[in-house]
Amino acid sequence: QVQLVESGGGLVQAGGSLTLSCAASGLTFSSCNMAWFRQAPGKEREFVAAIRRSGGTTIYEDSVKGRFTISRDNAKNTVYLQMNSLKSEDTAIYYCAATLQMVWTTSLMSAGPYDYWGQGTQVTVSS
Repeated sequence: QVQLVESGGGLVQAGGSLTLSCAASGLTFSSCNMAWFRQAPGKEREFVAAIRRSGGTTIYEDSVKGRFTISRDNAKNTVYLQMNSLKSEDTAIYYCAATLQMVWTTSLMSAGPYDYWGQGTQVTVSS
């Protein structure tokens, strides 16, 4: 049984930082491309960042470039999202996702290719 469990969300002031973690089990983590998505109230789920299986390649949604960093530790079966300079518009539920798709393409910036999802962790940025 595949499980993705996010943690690290919370309430933070604008300009502050948070680090989200996603612990994976039940799958061969090092074979999966991983991503973070988010969903704000009343909005559709949107892509935030993705990281290649090896960790050597990353992609980001434009609004988080330079502020967020995705990383992974294949020895710990964990993917991280370091979020700096947080803004009120970053308020959302953040979801971790895993895909068995081995090809690294821009399609990974959409939800379609992802096979497994976590339950989400709330991030609230107060202004």
